[in-house]
Formats: sequence, structure tokens, C-alpha cells
Amino acid sequence: MARTREFDEIEVLDKAVELFWEKGYTATSANDLVNRLGLSRSSLYSTYGDKRTLYLRALDRYKKRNVNAMIKMVKQSDNLPETIEQIFKMVVDQDLRAKVPKGCLMVNSSVELGPHDQQIAKIVSDHERNVETAFEAAILKGQEKGQISKAHSAKALARFLYNNISGLRVAVKSKVGKATMNDVIKVCMSVLK
Repeated sequence: MARTREFDEIEVLDKAVELFWEKGYTATSANDLVNRLGLSRSSLYSTYGDKRTLYLRALDRYKKRNVNAMIKMVKQSDNLPETIEQIFKMVVDQDLRAKVPKGCLMVNSSVELGPHDQQIAKIVSDHERNVETAFEAAILKGQEKGQISKAHSAKALARFLYNNISGLRVAVKSKVGKATMNDVIKVCMSVLK
């Protein structure tokens, strides 16, 4: 008779996201996974497969959590510039509150594995496209309401915002201060006016 699982798979997957986010793929050992996730090796591998499969699932979980939250904020917003600024500040505050500055899991994955792993590179590229699409929807909505300038196309502005939010996530790993990050956000917001 097969044993029933006595753990929440999503909760464990969220812990894996945090671990890979902190340490990266290569530096995360099987012992790290067992210790952080609180599972035996057999439970870990029977549920999630090998380390790479768990990593791919962690990236997918991260992508869905972040992009879905952003899309929800944009859809519910009546003040798009304010919402975009909130997204930027939320990212900065999240990174600055962390005990270990983690940056962005997708950017980290792109740098660590993307150059020699086509599957990871595609996941990162898809994530980038999803975030840009969410920003583009926000910008179009803001342009229709007269809240955002039409001096640049929504697509160009979305790419600009994505590039800057990614840059901020990298900068936090270099321990750039909040004042510097706020300056970047202020300039980004000025481009939308």
C-alpha cells in the first residue's frame, strides 16, 4: 500500500524557490534541499524528481506568483503611474528587507545558467516577455486615460521599465542604497509623464 504524502507540495515548492533564490542552482546541494525543505531524500525525489526538475518547477512557481500579482495590480488600478511606481517600490522594499539581498531569481538564473542552458534561457525569456506585456497593458491603459505620455510607444516604455526593474534587482545585490534606488524610480516615473 502506498504511503500518503504528509506535506503541502506548494509550501515545499515555495521553500525551494527561496533556497534557489538565495544560493543559486549550482551552490544548492542535495543536503541543502533536504534540510531546508524538511523532507527525506526519498520524499523529495519521488515528489519533485531530481534537482533540475525541482529547479524548473521553482522557476515556474516564481514566475506565476510575481507576474500574476503584477497583472492583478494593473487590472485593478485607476491610477496607472501610481501603480507602476508601487510595483517598483514593492520590489525595492522586498529586496532591502531581505537578510540576504537576492535580486531577481530570473535574472540570477539568466546569468548563472542561461548562457549554456537553452531551457533556462527560454524560461527567463518567457518571463521577461510576460512582465513586459503586463507593463505594456498598464501603459496602454494609462495612455488611454491620459495619465501616461504618448511620446513613446507602450512597448518601448514597457521594455524600458522592465530593464530598469531588472537593473534595480541586480543593484540590490551590490548593496546599493535605497536613496540610489529611489532616484532610479523617480527618473523612470518622469519618463512616463
